Amino acid sequence: MATYKKRGYKPKTKVEKQQNIEEGSTTAEVFDTLDETASKTEAFVEKNQKYIFIIIGVVAAVVLGTMGYKEYIAKPKQTAAMNDMFQAQKYFDEAQTGVAKDSLYNLALNGGEGKFGMLDIISEYGGTDAANLASYYAGTAYLRLKDYKNAVEHLSNFKSDDEILAPLAKGNIGDAFVQLNQPEDALDYYEQAANMRDNEFTTPMYLYKAGTVALELGNPDKALSYFERIKTEYPKATEASNIDVFIGKAQVLANK
Repeated sequence: MATYKKRGYKPKTKVEKQQNIEEGSTTAEVFDTLDETASKTEAFVEKNQKYIFIIIGVVAAVVLGTMGYKEYIAKPKQTAAMNDMFQAQKYFDEAQTGVAKDSLYNLALNGGEGKFGMLDIISEYGGTDAANLASYYAGTAYLRLKDYKNAVEHLSNFKSDDEILAPLAKGNIGDAFVQLNQPEDALDYYEQAANMRDNEFTTPMYLYKAGTVALELGNPDKALSYFERIKTEYPKATEASNIDVFIGKAQVLANK
């Protein structure tokens, strides 16, 4: 059992004196070890300071280079890309609501009036947010023009965390696969689109599409689960207006 010794306490017995000598020796050894380690560290730094300064310089250059790239190259490039994409986006928006849709979608893709199209933005401004968004527009335009392979390619290149655009891109790929007569692939993308976000617009829409394709593929149980989710979780959605009909159909097929 350890005993507390008052400050200034002097050892009285031979054993205590020996113990005191050993403790002092141990303490001295600890400090000697620390001194030795410090000396070795100083020697290492002195010997390798040239390389250490090079490493520090490289790290600093990378950090400053990254900051400089973002500030003086990436930002201006993104601004220029968005400016150049303005007219193509206008064509796309007009095609969504106006007449002569095919012509407008082609203009959105290839440009007009001396302005860039979405394909030009992708080519000239690769790596920017604008080019990424242009992939969505290009893929959707190809889908509307019934060029389904190009639609799949460009929509697959689009990456986003957006609440609406992210599931729409997946769902549009599903639509393209339906037209390519690849229902298994279509079902996979509809399921991805339905599960990516939980909102009143895209979720019930893609649950409905997934359910109808599942019925076509002879999987009424899966279809029933999707239709029932629409009825239970999204009763105000457009897809819920006649969902009982599809639930009944899926139940009949499931019980055969």
